[in-house]
Amino acid sequence: MNVVVIGGTAGIGRAIARFYSERGEDVVLSGRDAHRADTVGKELGARGIALDLSRPREIAGALADLGHVDRLVLAGISRDDNRVTDYDIDAAVHLVTLKLVGYTEVVHTLHGRMAPDSSIVLFGGQAKERPYPGATTVATVNAGVTGLVHTLATELAPIRVNAVHPGIVGDSPFWAGKPLDGPRSRTPTGRLATMADVVDAVDFLLRNGSVNGVNLSVDGGWLLR
Repeated sequence: MNVVVIGGTAGIGRAIARFYSERGEDVVLSGRDAHRADTVGKELGARGIALDLSRPREIAGALADLGHVDRLVLAGISRDDNRVTDYDIDAAVHLVTLKLVGYTEVVHTLHGRMAPDSSIVLFGGQAKERPYPGATTVATVNAGVTGLVHTLATELAPIRVNAVHPGIVGDSPFWAGKPLDGPRSRTPTGRLATMADVVDAVDFLLRNGSVNGVNLSVDGGWLLR
């Protein structure tokens, strides 16, 4: 099986690429930096390529020599702290372009190389439900992923398209060393999502032939209060 992980050089994207590589699948992962993508690819037994989602006009060229794609994961993200009271237009345009235009252009480029039983998973996030100060663009874009899943599932049928929306992933590199007792106490399970939980959710969405057009929260049922 051929698996493409866009944004596979770090964090959860890297964990997804590792999961499929260790299962013996043919994995291509991408990152913004060519050297890092190549290095991580070799470490994981995958192929690394350079691709910048925020430069959508270059995406087709970056993916030109990829062949058949069975599974496509769009995991590339960018952290953003942008408040409407102190609005950074360039940062907002960068994130919107990366996650909505960039994701869509990857699908546009690769969908002709996918079979009817191929599947796609996009990454959103629970900021769409639980915005915080500075999440003006992040929350809006992650809500946009919900709509993107619905339209892609319609336009690309029978190719399946779903999204995973993680909450705080407690053991991810981004959250290492940060105080997490507050959100953990608001989670009915008494635990935060782990990277393994998110990888398992992505694998489920990719392989289950009856799951389509779904926006799956992976957050332990985190409560708003």
